[in-house]
Amino acid sequence: MQTPFPKTLLLVLIAVVVTSCVSSSKITYMQDIYSAKKEGQTNTNYEPKLQADDLLSIIVSAENPENALPFNLPTIQGNYNTDGTVVQSAIKTYLINTHGEIDFPVLGKIKLAGLTHTEAHDKLVALVSDYIKNPGVNLILLNFKVSVLGEVMRPGSIPVRGERITLLEALSVAGDLTIYGKRNNILVIREQNGEKTYQSIDITKSSFIHSPFYYLSQNDVVVVSPNKTKINASAVGPNTSVIISSISLLLTLLIFLKK
Repeated sequence: MQTPFPKTLLLVLIAVVVTSCVSSSKITYMQDIYSAKKEGQTNTNYEPKLQADDLLSIIVSAENPENALPFNLPTIQGNYNTDGTVVQSAIKTYLINTHGEIDFPVLGKIKLAGLTHTEAHDKLVALVSDYIKNPGVNLILLNFKVSVLGEVMRPGSIPVRGERITLLEALSVAGDLTIYGKRNNILVIREQNGEKTYQSIDITKSSFIHSPFYYLSQNDVVVVSPNKTKINASAVGPNTSVIISSISLLLTLLIFLKK
């Protein structure tokens, strides 16, 4: 007579099957992108705002180059790291202080924090125009970076070559989320006007592309939390696979012994 299938083994097999079946709704990005109702493209012209500790390169030009000389810092030959490579060039840099100001030649203290790149450029052009006819102002943010931490393949600080980067681009540079990363609860930490703000982002829903946090700002921190599987595995410890193998071997022996 054939021995009945052990109930313990049956329960173990059921548990393995249940835990191995992961719904695609938990790992697929922007699942409703084709069915979602289209919203206004509020972020199309998004520009991050300047803030304290931003490092700026500002060069003023004029039809007569001599007229622009008083508005430019002396040329300094130095090294600067922009995108992971060290370059040597003549740099004229201004650091926005804790009061949101830079100390500009001739013009003195100018508050730029809280302004977008366009607004800061226009403000400088307007101020210099009192001294120079039709001046040109080249303004570049040199130290734009964001940080991605947690359940991604390559956590760390990401230098941004341009002046804006999306959340998806930052995650891509970080090597994407691991299978253990929570896709429906990604935390973005941002500092605005000296205050920290926090936002939870669900990238499994397409609605997040209309969020103010779709484009990241200077010094944003993105934190990807571990899912329950990773947390449970951490709680059990590194010997989980050994324990499971031992249980499987024991059950196999019990089956043969009962035959």
